[in-house]
Amino acid sequence: MAKVVGFGEIMLRLSPPGYLRFVQANSFDVVYGGGEANVCISLANFGIDTAYVTKVPDNPIGQAAVNELRRYGVDTGFIAKGGERLGIYFLEKGASQRPSKVIYDRKYSSISQAKSEDFDWNRILEGAEWFHFTGITPALGDNLAGITLEACKVAKEKGLTVSCDLNYRKNLWPSEKAGQVMGGLMQYVDVCIANEEDADKVFGIKADDTDISSGKLSNEGYKKVADELYTRFGFKKVAITLRGSISASDNNWAAMLYDGNEFYFSKNYRIHIVDRVGGGDSFAGGLIYGLISGYHPRESLEFAVAASCLKHSIEGDFNHVSVSEVRNLMEGGGSGRVVR
Repeated sequence: MAKVVGFGEIMLRLSPPGYLRFVQANSFDVVYGGGEANVCISLANFGIDTAYVTKVPDNPIGQAAVNELRRYGVDTGFIAKGGERLGIYFLEKGASQRPSKVIYDRKYSSISQAKSEDFDWNRILEGAEWFHFTGITPALGDNLAGITLEACKVAKEKGLTVSCDLNYRKNLWPSEKAGQVMGGLMQYVDVCIANEEDADKVFGIKADDTDISSGKLSNEGYKKVADELYTRFGFKKVAITLRGSISASDNNWAAMLYDGNEFYFSKNYRIHIVDRVGGGDSFAGGLIYGLISGYHPRESLEFAVAASCLKHSIEGDFNHVSVSEVRNLMEGGGSGRVVR
């Protein structure tokens, strides 16, 4: 049985080749991805038995998405079939001072039309150790919020660790609705993961002395954010990624972890971006790997940040790196010299 189970939407991603704009494109590159699917792929690449739960159309496009998960060793045996379409998103990759753009075409996707009876959570979660979801999934509709709640309840009854990446998406729901729904789910969550602005957008918890648009981030401000999240919801751990945006091509990348006793801050990486989509998911995958493997909280954090640093150098949503490659970067092997 899988140690880690993820639940969410896998999507078809269409991108103009290279750094072409949408209006220039005569073709699109095809990959698949989605928040929780990206986490499951990371964990599978790290050697963790992982299952992914979703619903896809019973047609060749839906099967192609399933095949992509199976390609990397993710258990797809609990994926429901039905509905009319796989969700799509279009990505125009930014460069320098031009930001990336995402256009969603996911309305009426199979997972958004899912029903409670599509998923037998008692069977799905039997023998598992960890359940992961993100704020994207309950944002897809009240039905998905209800199904996510059912999964969380069963997970806690079975003694699983539950993690959630807040992953606020303004194109899916307003902050008020996000705060209401996510607030109801947080009582089942042990490990909360957020980026530098999620806590503000979802729960109105804002870091002091911080300006996201200019890339100015305050460690002391995020200590207060983590402590308030920890206190309000009773989490066991709170992790926050800290992205200092210099441009679309260059970022500073770090993170913090709070366990109720100590605040841990990772080393900072100056990264030149090939593809930033999935960067936060690769952090979540790395953090789950560290914690489920018994790493010290500081080592888990450093592993997660190093894993996500490497993801920014890889095309597509998935993080195609091994444990040894991540540990090599953790130990100072970030020169980029050819490995012979």
